[in-house]
Amino acid sequence: MSLTHFDENGKAVMVDVTDKDVTVRTARATGKITVNQAGYQAIETGTAKKGDVLAVAATAGIMAAKKTADLLPMCHILPLTNCRIEFEKDSEKREIHCYCTVKVTGKTGVEMEALTGASVALLTIYDMCKALDKHMKIGEIYLLDKTGGKSQFK
Repeated sequence: MSLTHFDENGKAVMVDVTDKDVTVRTARATGKITVNQAGYQAIETGTAKKGDVLAVAATAGIMAAKKTADLLPMCHILPLTNCRIEFEKDSEKREIHCYCTVKVTGKTGVEMEALTGASVALLTIYDMCKALDKHMKIGEIYLLDKTGGKSQFK
């Protein structure tokens, strides 16, 4: 398999999707942040000084998914038809797991949008809780599944 973001001279290019079929395409990405007890408690009880951490993080993740092409130079500008950010909390490990699901009807997939949405949602949690915890860890950001187009996986 060859890389599609390079031309015959090895220069970076945007992939030409002109002749691709329009299909419904989805992608779901995940990641997590581990926080200390004070940070977890503030998230759980909604007492962080900057406000409702998960509500703000969900909004930031959706906004980021919509702006992915502004951040990643070879991404196509896509009119997303849906983006959802969801969180699962693990009180024993003091982890917040983020899931970003993105959908579009188009000629190219939304993997980068889902990954960007999850990443920025987690970064927002970090930003809103950094006064309570200087040692938060963000990690395990990866694509869970994608549908539509030629390559799919679950």
